[in-house]
Amino acid sequence: MKFFIDTANLDEIREAYDLGVLDGVTTNPSLMAKEGISGDSNVMAHYKAICDIVDDNVSAEVIATDFEGMVREGKELAKIDDKIVVKIPMIKEGIKAIKYFHSEGIRTNCTLVFSAGQAILAAKAGASFLSPFIGRLDDISFDGLDLIEQIAHIYQNYDFETQILAASLRHTMHLVKCAEIGADVVTCPLKVITGLLNHPLTDKGLAQFLADHAKVNKG
Repeated sequence: MKFFIDTANLDEIREAYDLGVLDGVTTNPSLMAKEGISGDSNVMAHYKAICDIVDDNVSAEVIATDFEGMVREGKELAKIDDKIVVKIPMIKEGIKAIKYFHSEGIRTNCTLVFSAGQAILAAKAGASFLSPFIGRLDDISFDGLDLIEQIAHIYQNYDFETQILAASLRHTMHLVKCAEIGADVVTCPLKVITGLLNHPLTDKGLAQFLADHAKVNKG
């Protein structure tokens, strides 16, 4: 399973990269705004700064919702760095754009996915990644993990090459369950990834080891 971090914060990206488990980054206009990044040139420069930190897979989102606009913006984003994956919304014009980018050899991430039917369309169009938002489904009393499992089953049936990128993860059990049911990638805040480090028995065991070491080395 690949780990992506969902942020535009360079310090968090560096921390995740230094941990040795980071495979990519996802961003969106909201995350850019949170970091105070505005204006096309500044956004482009920030994407480049992210690319300079990580090894691959930096999802950069188009703003346009029409085919021509998405193609124009996507081409500009793809020019930033070979690591860029153009993030396209799950709408009719978006599916057309994904098909176009696939024919041009430009990787895409189909975002805002909430159903298996949408997942089938994205895979048929040639999306590189598919982003079902499991946390947002949970928010409206649907089980987002059930959707991941359903999509994984469908993709396996037909050998679709699109990778399932589970998004909107809220906690470590989301991540573990996604691994269990077959998501190819997860994207989440840094705290969800570092949360995997924590277990009370690890803390207790380490404290005991250190206490025993101190006893035998006293004096």
